[in-house]
Amino acid sequence: MSWRWLTRNFVWKLVSLALSAVLWFAIVGEPELVTTHAAPILYRNLPKDLLIGSDALDAVRVELRGPTGRLTSATLSDLAILLDLSNASGPGERTFTLADADLHLPEGVAFVRAIPSQLRVRFARRKSKEVPVELRFTSAPPSGYAVVREEVTPRTIRIAGPEARIDAMESAQTDAIDLSGVTATREFHVNTFVADPQLWLESSPVVQVRLTIERRGN
Repeated sequence: MSWRWLTRNFVWKLVSLALSAVLWFAIVGEPELVTTHAAPILYRNLPKDLLIGSDALDAVRVELRGPTGRLTSATLSDLAILLDLSNASGPGERTFTLADADLHLPEGVAFVRAIPSQLRVRFARRKSKEVPVELRFTSAPPSGYAVVREEVTPRTIRIAGPEARIDAMESAQTDAIDLSGVTATREFHVNTFVADPQLWLESSPVVQVRLTIERRGN
């Protein structure tokens, strides 16, 4: 009876045994390797009134250990450092030590270390304010003519950024306006520009400029 049971579907049983052996060797017999991988840093839970300093790193290298098949570019494509900033309470510096809890690793892959192993992040208070619009010109009106009135709408724009840099910014400038050949009242729609790259506009960058130009002596 037992012999019949053993020989029944013998071919299929042999195939199943072979597949199991192949799978076992693929998993258990796979060599273990160590590799380094560039992981982007994703900052989360940043308080709304704070900004991250411009010198903050956007990626680190992580050293990982695991089977060859788990250390491929495809399996590590979504690997990232998730840095929780919810405990940042105000401006200043704070140091974060990177650990495996900051990564979501594929099964069978172990975190060895990060390079660098710590991140020092600088925080600044976020601030916004209104600054006046300053007109710029590439050339003056033709000889004998002059600008007798300037009207800018709106007169101010709202900018935002790190508190210290906002406090130092006194105006926003327009793109240069060419008045060569202009001998009458003219309207222009021009963009405004904030020189500090760490600041940004919270209002529309476009302003309307109306220039009244008259002949001198009138």
